[in-house]
Amino acid sequence: MGKYTSVEEVAVRTMTLFFIIDTSGSMAGKKIGTLNETINNLIPEVRRISSDNADAKINIAVLKFSTYSEWAFPKPVEAESFTWKYLDTGGLTDLGAACLELNSKLSRKTGFMEAASGSFAPTIFLLSDGYPTDDYLSGINQLKSNNWFKSAIKVAIAIGDADEDILAEFTGIKEAV
Repeated sequence: MGKYTSVEEVAVRTMTLFFIIDTSGSMAGKKIGTLNETINNLIPEVRRISSDNADAKINIAVLKFSTYSEWAFPKPVEAESFTWKYLDTGGLTDLGAACLELNSKLSRKTGFMEAASGSFAPTIFLLSDGYPTDDYLSGINQLKSNNWFKSAIKVAIAIGDADEDILAEFTGIKEAV
């Protein structure tokens, strides 16, 4: 028997990667096409990063929003088995409602962060042209009180001729847009 006969299991920490995606009518055409292609090309890299780290895994959650907010999957999906589904557009830009929906899932009680003990803070990408049609500040302000959101890495990606000031409201700093 060698001196390395016992194997200890390495604790796996999880990081949830959130994509919050504007699918309103103003995102039609080239904007949503570019967004779909970009994320489709990004997923293999996310899978590689997740699989290359024995002590960490990445889960992906997608919230699409227009007049209504809807999660693409009932729970975050492990990066290794995630497949991007191309999104269509239509409706208004209810960013405030999307922020409230995200806030409801940034909790251990909802299932999206249930394995959160010892996990990494989430990373949240907002992809939008930044022209909300609802009371977006109310939703963002409520989200800002969420501890997971406070500790998250937040990035907003301006699609097309976007209002970067509104996107900076989400991230908290203009440099993250």
